[in-house]
Amino acid sequence: MERIYDKKKIAACIAGSNYHAVLDSLDVDFYLIKYEKGELVCSPFEDETLFRIVEQGSINIYLIRDDGTRYSLSSGTADYFLGDMELFYPRSSNIYAEAAESLTCISFSIEKHRDILLSSNEFLTLVCESLSGKIGALAATDAAPASLTERVLSYMKYKCENKTLKGVEQAAFHLHCSARQLQRILNQSEAAGFVEKLGKGTYRLTDLP
Repeated sequence: MERIYDKKKIAACIAGSNYHAVLDSLDVDFYLIKYEKGELVCSPFEDETLFRIVEQGSINIYLIRDDGTRYSLSSGTADYFLGDMELFYPRSSNIYAEAAESLTCISFSIEKHRDILLSSNEFLTLVCESLSGKIGALAATDAAPASLTERVLSYMKYKCENKTLKGVEQAAFHLHCSARQLQRILNQSEAAGFVEKLGKGTYRLTDLP
């Protein structure tokens, strides 16, 4: 991830956005964020709540349940909004956005500028249009079928801080499997090079199949 504060680059991105008229009317501190393919753009582990508009590239949005089951919620390209729900509700602990390719976003802090954002009818109109589209997409959402191995790796990637599983029995409870089943999968994944054992009951995800 790279943050860019160059005013000329920011102005050029805003000028190229379909929302430039509304963005130009907002008195907020804009900056750009660049992500590499595979980087998490949004996750429950973030320290700050940002509003992001995809300027270039694409993203995939997932809901990850506590048992590692993954739901594909949406995908987005240029002009897609991230942070529209967080403008009104606390951040979800289950929703993740991942860069599907190199990604550039126009970004600004929600907390710092909340009053300005909520007082702009033009901005709120855009947010309502975005949320309506997402609600419509959710109506057709279903869980992606997944094997226990896929759920374990998904659980480690999205639910474990620093992609590190600590405590086999506790993780097995969340994954709705036995500790023996989980241990077998961890051993197989370690042999395949997907996880690294750091200590007793502690494994770190290193790669995905």
